Amino acid sequence: MNQNKKQTPVTLENVYKIFKDKQTKTEVHAVKDANITIKPGNLVTLLGPSGCGKTTTLRMIAGFELPTKGKIHIGTEDVTFLPPNKRDTAMVFQSYGLFPHMNVFNNVAYGLKLRKLEKAEIKKRVMEMLGIVGLEHLAERAPSRLSGGQQQRVSLARSLIIKPSVLLLDEPLSNLDALLREQMRVEIRRIQQSFGITAIYVTHDRVEAMSLSDQIIVMNAGEIVQIGPPDIIYGQPNSKFVAGFIGKVAFFPVEVKEMGDNCTIKINDKVLDIHSYTDEIKAGEKAVMMCRPESMIPVDPGKGIIDGVVRTNIYLGNSVESFIKTDFGEVLVQIDNPVKKRIYKEGEKVSIQVDPELARILPDRD
Repeated sequence: MNQNKKQTPVTLENVYKIFKDKQTKTEVHAVKDANITIKPGNLVTLLGPSGCGKTTTLRMIAGFELPTKGKIHIGTEDVTFLPPNKRDTAMVFQSYGLFPHMNVFNNVAYGLKLRKLEKAEIKKRVMEMLGIVGLEHLAERAPSRLSGGQQQRVSLARSLIIKPSVLLLDEPLSNLDALLREQMRVEIRRIQQSFGITAIYVTHDRVEAMSLSDQIIVMNAGEIVQIGPPDIIYGQPNSKFVAGFIGKVAFFPVEVKEMGDNCTIKINDKVLDIHSYTDEIKAGEKAVMMCRPESMIPVDPGKGIIDGVVRTNIYLGNSVESFIKTDFGEVLVQIDNPVKKRIYKEGEKVSIQVDPELARILPDRD
């Protein structure tokens, strides 16, 4: 059910954020020429390593930082230089930000009390919201007596109850353990979809980005390097950097022989037709073949494109991860449904076969 009828787009046009380094007196470009269009009701993740500009971008949308150049629109309104309290946004922080002297009910009710709603209306809306996040039975409890996951739900409820047009989340799960992070990812996505609210989520965790997002915006060194839905970012990255950041991967140097419907490449005197490649790839040039663990299969020596020796096998139940030493370094091969597959023993010689429909040819640069 759509709890929030306000579905609002967010747009950044040629946005820069330049800081002055006080010691060196030089300019630091934290965000460079960011152009982003977020569709109404979508959850979009800003993903990248520390220092890439993702949190600065989020803070500019929130109004905690002002851009050096460019424009920011929430809906049709230019909010570029508006203070945070004049923007129809709400922020969920990494540190929860709950008031320790208030119980759960009063923490969630805080924004409504500032808006001077009647007590009966406040009680009704707070209990409805606590029901949505599954905490109605803890309304009287102090934040200090809640688990990390429960505290984050209270923080989420407090942000949503004011019915903002845009929900901003700054690495909200980084303080939780692995199991709680997994559970809260599901909860955040469920709640965001039930409200139909536009949400922008900052993380450096690729699993969070993949499992939560309608779109992923990958950033590096202040620049947006690729935007797309999770399946495109994972399966069709436009660079070695994106391929490596979004998941486990192996890169093999290849020679591009021909271009057509497929990209014909040569590796170790073997020729393969690869279906997926970037627009920059040209015949006669060097490139790399990107292979995810699930795109490779261990076979008998000499039958694949790359020979090696099994170093380690890790049994994970529904799959086995086989680490194979090759002339191109150690390669991780994922063997799904291992009960029905041959698992080569540690120390055995093998060859690696590549599924041409799952590999991708990329320029040989980051």
